[in-house]
Amino acid sequence: MKSDSVLTALKKDKKIELTVKGRKSGKPIPRPVWFVLKRTEVLLLPVTGTDSQWYKNILRDPQVKISSNRQAFNGKLRTITNKRQVEEVIELFKGKYGPSDIKKYYPNPNVAASLLLE
Repeated sequence: MKSDSVLTALKKDKKIELTVKGRKSGKPIPRPVWFVLKRTEVLLLPVTGTDSQWYKNILRDPQVKISSNRQAFNGKLRTITNKRQVEEVIELFKGKYGPSDIKKYYPNPNVAASLLLE
């Protein structure tokens, strides 16, 4: 799918389906996740940080698929571990979903991930 149609779909969505490959099973594992857009970049925040299963899976294989409103995009997730950059992602999440929900649902936001739609 072309990235501009995915971008259009993402602008209307509150969550996407993220499909990662299981690090032990090798099987595709889809799960709904919250996200924010920064220009052509999809930013993700693992709920339990480095303990999140999907985050552990992308360390083994960063190739993922995201789906939104019947649009899909395949790409490589890049991990974000720099504290300042992670804090920027957290601020974007607070702006989209509200600070109280981020505090409630993200107990350990110590990493983030980025997917460029290009």
